[in-house]
Amino acid sequence: MVLKEEEKKAEETSEDQKGKGTLSRKNSHSSLCPTDDDDEDEDKKLELGPMIALKEQLEKDKDDESLRRWKEQLLGSVDMEDVGETPDPVVKIMYLTIRSPDREDMVLTVPEDGNPTSKGPWFTLKEGSKYTLVFTFRVTNNIVSGLRYSNSVWKTGLKVYSRKEMLGTFSPQAEPYTHVMFEESTPSGMLVRGSYSVKSKFVDDDNKCYLENNYTFDIRKNWL
Repeated sequence: MVLKEEEKKAEETSEDQKGKGTLSRKNSHSSLCPTDDDDEDEDKKLELGPMIALKEQLEKDKDDESLRRWKEQLLGSVDMEDVGETPDPVVKIMYLTIRSPDREDMVLTVPEDGNPTSKGPWFTLKEGSKYTLVFTFRVTNNIVSGLRYSNSVWKTGLKVYSRKEMLGTFSPQAEPYTHVMFEESTPSGMLVRGSYSVKSKFVDDDNKCYLENNYTFDIRKNWL
């Protein structure tokens, strides 16, 4: 009888501790932006816990020293001026930099609506050249989890290239983040020269879209 009572107390204690000292979240109700593999990813989505504002997260269990240190280690350096009262994170893609050993860096300002106003190509790449894309972005208000980049390229109506890359999970801070993609090479030859159209997206684990970037670029014989 004593053993059963102790087991019952242990179960009650376990139930009381559930949800304490954890950083939790739920799927965002903000605008959803489907990616090319949404049907494939549908079965892979995790059921996430309820999401609360980061300021509330930081205040929760603040008197527990071990939990406070654990949260500081998990979150890193969080600028409280960039933390809001609402749960949704804010991600702003600021610049796209194109690095190539053949020329100086091209630094392009990313428009907020994702659509460059120029009627011509946003940039030009030289055929047969190596290049690296570098994105500069800011995160405010809350943690963004599983931020990832997808990119699809078309030429004369046919998809010729696509890629996806995980950027990671980021805490709010005043200083912008920089993510360097892996190095790539443009194809060469007369047939690959010309204009290409691009659709790229930045989405998180909740499939919330922070930017859909639509533009054109050229591959030419030489840099301009």
